[in-house]
Amino acid sequence: MMRAPSHRLLAGLVPACLGLLGPAARAEEASPRAVVELFTSQGCSACPPADRLVNELARDPGVIALTLPVTYWDYLGWKDTLASTSFTARQRAYAGMRGDRQVFTPQAVVNGAATVVGSDRAALERSIRDPGTAASLPVPIHSEAAQDRIVIEVGAGREAGRTAEVWLLPVARTREVAIGRGENRGRTVTYRNVVRGMHHVGSWRGASAHYEVPRAALAVADADSYVVVLQAENNGPGRILGAAKGPGL
Repeated sequence: MMRAPSHRLLAGLVPACLGLLGPAARAEEASPRAVVELFTSQGCSACPPADRLVNELARDPGVIALTLPVTYWDYLGWKDTLASTSFTARQRAYAGMRGDRQVFTPQAVVNGAATVVGSDRAALERSIRDPGTAASLPVPIHSEAAQDRIVIEVGAGREAGRTAEVWLLPVARTREVAIGRGENRGRTVTYRNVVRGMHHVGSWRGASAHYEVPRAALAVADADSYVVVLQAENNGPGRILGAAKGPGL
């Protein structure tokens, strides 16, 4: 595990885009029990075992496993080819919400709440199985990639007055990177479900809601699917209340 150097908390999430799949594709209908966000880096020697674990979790139909590469190890001699400052900001925002003074890699966040060392299989599997964690995905979400738009249907919440934000995350399903310098020099690492940006779709006010996102406005060169996330926010990212996989995930 590598702890990040001290930085100021970065703010904001970079709007992003998405290029997707054939004329129309229905997202997976099974409601997931967990969203796992792995904060990782090509410059961190402790990360490849966590990357492999996420690759395994991504095959579980009940888990949405996402890779979010961060930038704060780039100074070690290898600039992460998939990293984004928005993911660094997101990890630090999670830390701020928990009152943590530092962030580290590899770190996994489950359903926007539980956090564990990303390579600790037992701890990660416990967090996914934990009824308290799983209970934070009570809102059903369905999506469809139509020819010219992404259609998102969010169900009603169980708690009156609860609000959250709807995010569309374009992802590259598989990326293989040959690392030429730094702590992982000479390694080739395969990444699954690499998040390529975060697009804010709209706000959810607790009732059933319908959203449409123009497909052309979401084009990202190497993204070939997407994930929809419904997340509570209170001056930072909170619990994930619902999620849906895009086609092929």
